[in-house]
Amino acid sequence: MKTLLIVDDEPRTRLGIQKTLDAWSAGRHRIETAASGVEALEWLNSHTAHIIITDVRMPEVDGLQMLEKLSERGRLPVVIVISGYAEFEYAKKSLQLGAFEYILKPLDKSLLIDAVQRALELDSGRERIDALEKLVDPKLLEVGRDEARYGAAIKEAIDYIYVHLHEAISMKQVADQLHLNASYFSVLFKEQTGVTFSDYVTLRRLQKAKELLVTTSMPIWEIAEKVGYQTAKYFIKVFKENEGSSPSQYRHRILDTGQSIQ
Repeated sequence: MKTLLIVDDEPRTRLGIQKTLDAWSAGRHRIETAASGVEALEWLNSHTAHIIITDVRMPEVDGLQMLEKLSERGRLPVVIVISGYAEFEYAKKSLQLGAFEYILKPLDKSLLIDAVQRALELDSGRERIDALEKLVDPKLLEVGRDEARYGAAIKEAIDYIYVHLHEAISMKQVADQLHLNASYFSVLFKEQTGVTFSDYVTLRRLQKAKELLVTTSMPIWEIAEKVGYQTAKYFIKVFKENEGSSPSQYRHRILDTGQSIQ
């Protein structure tokens, strides 16, 4: 469940937005409120907001000052700024600080809901990117770090592996594709990538498997086929040896910790 935080010092406006979003959300999202920028910052010290809807003009800490302070803590949530003032500078400054949208008061309910829906889509997109980054095997990142310095033959070999990942791939098969002696290709591959050919293929297969495990509802046997394993039993064995858990356990662990990228 995602959390939306409404920040406005005007009780009527704050409660009006809350009522509108409660009716629209119908329990799908948690709607929280704060009566000032100070209160919002205190609340955010111990809670997470996916979307912030904030007024610009507030006493003590206004909406723009709040955004500045939040940006110092790290990446901002998706922010929708509202204001009764049509001055261009407010809109410009809020967007410079990373606001997603700027809406003028009096608020049109349909425009507000549309902005919130788009903000939620953006937040989900961020989560998908973050989750994909977390899925990447550190070993694979290490291998790819010097990819710009790979020779043409190794680059072609890596492209071939990626395209044919769902098939049985042998070192001799790839060496033949490159018109190279298999022994020479083996030494060249290890020299440039830092891993053996077979280890690289396994890393690639498991990386693809992890992506499919958390982005689809494919059964394990089908994922095994998609990443080039002839039997689910052998796929599970290799996955467990490298990841420390079975594919099913991995899928449940990622989904349970909220890293799903569906």
